[in-house]
Amino acid sequence: MSGEILIQQPGNSVVTDLGRTRGPRFGLPVNGALDQYSARAANILAGNLDNDPLVEITALDFRMTATTDILIAVTGAPLTLAVGGRPSSQWEPVSVRAGETVSIRGIHRGLRAYLAVHGSIEAETLLGSVAPDTVVGFGLQLKEGTSLLTRRSVGPVRQPYFDLPLFRLGLERPSMDSDLLVDVTDGPDVAEFGESGELLFTSEYAVSGRSNHIGLRLGGELPERTSNGEVLSRGVPVGAVEVPSREELLVLHRGRGVTAGYPVLAVVTSTGLDVLAQARPGDKVRFRKTTVAEATAAHRRSRTQLETLRESVNTVFGLLGIGCRPQWQDLPVAACS
Repeated sequence: MSGEILIQQPGNSVVTDLGRTRGPRFGLPVNGALDQYSARAANILAGNLDNDPLVEITALDFRMTATTDILIAVTGAPLTLAVGGRPSSQWEPVSVRAGETVSIRGIHRGLRAYLAVHGSIEAETLLGSVAPDTVVGFGLQLKEGTSLLTRRSVGPVRQPYFDLPLFRLGLERPSMDSDLLVDVTDGPDVAEFGESGELLFTSEYAVSGRSNHIGLRLGGELPERTSNGEVLSRGVPVGAVEVPSREELLVLHRGRGVTAGYPVLAVVTSTGLDVLAQARPGDKVRFRKTTVAEATAAHRRSRTQLETLRESVNTVFGLLGIGCRPQWQDLPVAACS
């Protein structure tokens, strides 16, 4: 049975997914959830596919009400989650009864949270993705009174005697401190900086309040190019660490344009991008050099952990009949005597 959720306090929230992978070939940014690990985890905990639409909440408080029984999961930055006035757990599936209010408050460490609903939510797509794109004016920015259609209803799943949570799935939560360590590999223009390039690894940088989903601006001591040749516009990857002719570094994130014309000193790894997705203005960032092989291994470890989580969720949901018929039955009284 489908239903809807009504947005009462949107804060700064959008409906998104993992990004528009077909976008760059047409000149559009990939966009999508900035913290990909947390977004994937939220969908897995809600019993969805990794790329199903979900809500990304940035910095501000959020509140919604469900019109039918649903199952949700909230991941990302540490926060206070309440359902029907009851404190509830992040990084675990949580039942919401029809008419109950879900509130998210107090994002003081980290910056972004992700809310997934079992069965996902309906949203318009562009090139196969619901991810907002501010350049072309596409996407669903939530407002007070917005109604989101949900695809499935899930009856309350609660411990019948003590009302304790039933789920303890053991997913390792990423740490979110104000001092961030970000892994990078060498960029295509690293040789142009000579010894000056080492400043990237010996200096500390502060996150500017002008940072956004397009890129993070970092103030600090800048490496300098040893050559004066002009850099032609060319394709640049998500995570490119650019050194413009200003008093800040620029780290391109998922909303970046597909071409740029600044020298690229380094490239942030996929796991490093998740760290930067949670960086708040004023947070301190240090960069650590790694190799492509090491970065690939770290990415695989992250994905393996999520796949292990999916296996656990599928097993538990299958036993409880979430999304299918339950795979267990209560024994007759005679069988227990």
